[in-house]
Amino acid sequence: MIIERKSCRAADGVSIVYSVCGAGDPALFFIHGGLADRTFWDGQLLAFGARHRVVAPDLPGHGESGSDRTRWGIPEFGSDVQVVADAEGLQQLILFGNSLGGPVAVEAALLMPDRIIGVVGIDTFQRLDYTAPPEHARERARAFRDDYASSVRQMVKMLFHPDARPSLVAEAERRMQKTPPASAYGMFLSFGGYDGAAAARRLTVPLRAINGDLYATDVAAVREIKTDFKVTLMSHMGHYPMLERPDEFNSHVSEVIADLLTG
Repeated sequence: MIIERKSCRAADGVSIVYSVCGAGDPALFFIHGGLADRTFWDGQLLAFGARHRVVAPDLPGHGESGSDRTRWGIPEFGSDVQVVADAEGLQQLILFGNSLGGPVAVEAALLMPDRIIGVVGIDTFQRLDYTAPPEHARERARAFRDDYASSVRQMVKMLFHPDARPSLVAEAERRMQKTPPASAYGMFLSFGGYDGAAAARRLTVPLRAINGDLYATDVAAVREIKTDFKVTLMSHMGHYPMLERPDEFNSHVSEVIADLLTG
């Protein structure tokens, strides 16, 4: 299976680079988390490309995509997803989003409700009712601006169980250190006041999640906002199940796809 590199332009002109392979509906669209990049999903492109069109973009400010953006935010990232879907002519999609990519997927689904079959969070949606106070967002953004390397190192340590494979943790950090600090600053600053619960309440398609157990998922609290929420929990799993145990993760992805297509 050959992964093809493509690019398009966001609404504000920023270049978006993305990977694509395979053919078949529904398309599977994988959105990485903050400070990550599209290569976190290479295993899914290769695993599912035989049966589906599979797409994974670098969100602006990440990977190979441009960072010359003046307005950052989760809704803007959602618009970027729509732009890539339009560029590929995708008409039936399941959106998968890791971490930050989960809320981004929700925003994208709100922009193209007739084309989305479901939204699947990957180690995200542990709760939907938390809104980051602007002052907390400013504090975190300044930390990444002032000492990016140390801030990334500290964050990565919080995303894996203590006994995770050291080489995997180091590789995740290596990739994440590549994100421009100015992009990280703008992105983290934009999170202040974002109301994810309000966006989720407007979602008209099913909401699912494949989560690790490093951080507990409060299913009851999520269902107070999105009653159809279902979660698959992976035991002794951190923030990046697609990297830690890809075969097991891919089997859960297949199960979620089947559930969404038959439900």
